[in-house]
Amino acid sequence: MTPANGTPVRVGVFGLLGSGNLGNDGSLEAVLGYLRAEHPEADVDALCGGPEAVTTRFGIPATRLHWYGGEYRTASRAGAIAAKGLGKLVDVFRTAAWVRRHDVVIVPGMGVLEATLPLRPWGFPYSLFLLCASGRLLRTRVGLVSVGAATIGNRPTRALVRWSARLAAYRSYRDAQSRDAMRAMGVDTARDEVYPDLAFALPTPRSPELSASPPAFGREGPPEQGGTPSAPSDPSAPPGPVCVGVMDFHGGNDDRARADEIYRRYLDGTVRFVRALVEEGRAVRLLTGDECDASVVAAILEAVDSPLVTAAEPSSLADLMKEMAAADTVVAIRYHNLICALKTGTPVLALCYAAKSDALMAEMGLGAYCHPAREVDADRLLEQFRALEKHSAELRQTLTERNLAAARRLEHQFNSLTAALFPATDHAHTLRKAP
Repeated sequence: MTPANGTPVRVGVFGLLGSGNLGNDGSLEAVLGYLRAEHPEADVDALCGGPEAVTTRFGIPATRLHWYGGEYRTASRAGAIAAKGLGKLVDVFRTAAWVRRHDVVIVPGMGVLEATLPLRPWGFPYSLFLLCASGRLLRTRVGLVSVGAATIGNRPTRALVRWSARLAAYRSYRDAQSRDAMRAMGVDTARDEVYPDLAFALPTPRSPELSASPPAFGREGPPEQGGTPSAPSDPSAPPGPVCVGVMDFHGGNDDRARADEIYRRYLDGTVRFVRALVEEGRAVRLLTGDECDASVVAAILEAVDSPLVTAAEPSSLADLMKEMAAADTVVAIRYHNLICALKTGTPVLALCYAAKSDALMAEMGLGAYCHPAREVDADRLLEQFRALEKHSAELRQTLTERNLAAARRLEHQFNSLTAALFPATDHAHTLRKAP
């Protein structure tokens, strides 16, 4: 929409977008769908990790997040250390200049307020703080939309995250524990809401065996009653394929001292699990969620040398959902791999590396099917897997109901976002009512 003065609203999107993480880009896709449906005249651009990829895929102008091109490489030489330090100073002015050009900046989902994976305070937490501080100083509304959060032990990271949240004009979280974590870290969350992850607003791919529910926002309109139907099951049919989502997993910030041990245990347990499925004659499809996961796929293919084990190369959450919709069952570790399985109505067993995965599974009615990613026990994993498949039909029905509820809540989320971040345009159209 356009304000009364006829000038299009200038909207920026911010984050580690276009950097190879399918979940981050899926969150961006959901927000762009909302903007195109509800604010089609808005001028949208990005400040992000992979500007070329964002522009190519989403068709919006994009600027590199950091002035220093080697931001995510370890600096060991004096010249590189000096360049990285200088980059931190330059980014203060670059970020402020970018924010000044916008009326609204949206941080679309992602775990921007957590440190469940290895994270340095002067990396993304510092960038997020610069964004939110610039927004407050320059009177540009910054919205943290359906973001993930967790209590952070490292003091510098904790301080940067806390102040970023305090300075934002709008906050919502993808689960209740994220809001609780921010409250515990000293943020007033009395007006903050909890909504499903933004990926639940994406369209579910259609197939002959799966009728998709529409996105929460888009030209198709609100979700139809009934949601995604359960896939037909034939007890006499041979077992179908199993999707196994993998991750280059080394633990989180607090696990740096035993990162290699955690990775070896995770990989060994996953290999043993895949090998056991192959010995039963099951086809296994390996899936990734980030470019860095390719090394794990290669290790599993080498360890389990069988034509029954194949690997996909998904380039989006839509690709992941297509793979999972064709599977009988999914076993996955990455958060957005879990969401893709849940959204397609495919029973999934979660390897949980953070509390957000346990919370997601419980919210969707599959809380009994969680397994610790740091201590993968292949025998126990197989036992849980067989229980999951035994109850597949009823779990599919549960997911149908939970997906419909998630779509309704996201409709309300986008209405709330319009009211909070686009007050100048709010009078120009009537807010859509949540079904």
